[in-house]
Amino acid sequence: MAESTRLVDLIQLRIDEFLSEQSGQLATIAEELTELTDIARGFLAGGKRFRALFCYWGWQSAAGVTSGFDPLPTDEASADLDAVVMAATALELFQAAALVHDDIMDNSDTRRGAPAAHRLFERHHIADGWTGNPTAFGESAALLLGDLLLGWSDELFDRGTSMLADRAAAVAGRAEFIRMRTEVTAGQYLDILEENSWATYPESTALARAHRVIVYKSAKYSVEAPLTIGAALGGASLAQLAALRSFGLPLGVAYQLRDDLLGVFGDPEVTGKPAGDDLREGKRTVLIALARTRLPASSRNLMDELLGDPGLDSQQVDMIRTALRDCGAIEEVEKIIEHNVGLAVAALKDAPIAPSARAQLLQLADTVTRRSA
Repeated sequence: MAESTRLVDLIQLRIDEFLSEQSGQLATIAEELTELTDIARGFLAGGKRFRALFCYWGWQSAAGVTSGFDPLPTDEASADLDAVVMAATALELFQAAALVHDDIMDNSDTRRGAPAAHRLFERHHIADGWTGNPTAFGESAALLLGDLLLGWSDELFDRGTSMLADRAAAVAGRAEFIRMRTEVTAGQYLDILEENSWATYPESTALARAHRVIVYKSAKYSVEAPLTIGAALGGASLAQLAALRSFGLPLGVAYQLRDDLLGVFGDPEVTGKPAGDDLREGKRTVLIALARTRLPASSRNLMDELLGDPGLDSQQVDMIRTALRDCGAIEEVEKIIEHNVGLAVAALKDAPIAPSARAQLLQLADTVTRRSA
């Protein structure tokens, strides 16, 4: 994993350089604007960089087949390397934008163990004694920060594709990036729609609707899209793209299902989120959909009543956890995760991609589905 470690370090360097550049530009407009890059810098410090890694190994899946060289040379001399690193960095800025907006929609107080962006802006309002509503200011300021990060992700992606000599690959990579933006926004809408409209649909459709949210809000965006963006930038063939999609989608589903379990049962010291946060937010996940088919009517009604209550105390959270555990829903989700990982691994077996990329993608598949945060 030496290449992956070097890539993560390189991504952080590019992020720091870009934010310093943007901070200087914003300061020429008004000194107060540098708070935007200060908060963005905190959001973009560290992290697992899974999307960047999938982008890079998607690129190597295609580029490594024909070139036979190490796509991450120690002298960093490759223009194509600079292009894919810039694209991977753009994905990290896009992810930061999505998290800022997501925390506003979910009314989350924390992100990775630190205050969410809108809470930081809110604190600033209170600390400086400004007039008006601190909460409204925090949400509005964070919304603008998310918009700014979205624009910056586009700027970085275009900087990267401009470095590619293969213009067809640049166009193909941009098309994959655009598709990702549309799909994740659609998935986010489906998520909030489900939280609010679930009771108006037939019970028999709940699991399919929950799966649809997983696919478009997370699975494609977290794994499949970064893979195909990187591969397209590397000049991937249709066969290579198809193989990576067949690997990426089920792995992305498994990734999100693991995230759903952590959102209910994860250790707050590890996940950086309060215990049971997904329950307070009323997330209608596959876990919840499965539980509702297994619980007796009285328990199901009680869970429906509690889900989405931001004031859930630890005793109520434990009550829902116990119900989820006892009805067998957790065990069933684990089986679905295992099944999807199996589909992903099988898709790579005879895939026409670079052998080194295949090995690293298999290792990543294990990492993202067995994580504790």
